[in-house]
Amino acid sequence: MKVINSLKSAKKRDKNCRVVRRKGRVFVINKSNPRMKCRQG
Repeated sequence: MKVINSLKSAKKRDKNCRVVRRKGRVFVINKSNPRMKCRQG
């Protein structure tokens, strides 16, 4: 999982990406490709 300053570029990588907030952190997750994850904060 990568930690990035801005998740906008990570969200655009695949159309199945979702931005999710969990425990005060922002994550990008992809259900069709579970290896593609990153977080901010």
